[in-house]
Amino acid sequence: METIFAGTLHGTTRAIEACGVAVIVIGAIVAGVTFVRHRNAENSYRELRSTLGRAILLGLELLVAADIINTVAIAPSLTSLAVLAGIVVIRTFLSLSLEVEIEGRWPWQRPKT
Repeated sequence: METIFAGTLHGTTRAIEACGVAVIVIGAIVAGVTFVRHRNAENSYRELRSTLGRAILLGLELLVAADIINTVAIAPSLTSLAVLAGIVVIRTFLSLSLEVEIEGRWPWQRPKT
């Protein structure tokens, strides 16, 4: 019974990871196609960066979720927990950096009017 549960969780984490990678790849393709179609527009480069950044943010969130499930439910150990903590810190920093790049302000600042 435990083997079936572990196998199901392993498959679930792989599926979530695949979704995260797919979101990033599809987002990059959509951003690139949109940029090529509207490359002469005034804010086309800014829109490219914004769309790509949002795709990366969503993909990173899915990858973090898969890592959490994998570490907590499948292989709970102090070493895997330390690795998860490092991954979450790095991905959180990346998410914060991308958010600042996309919005042009810190998340706790009010939006520009």
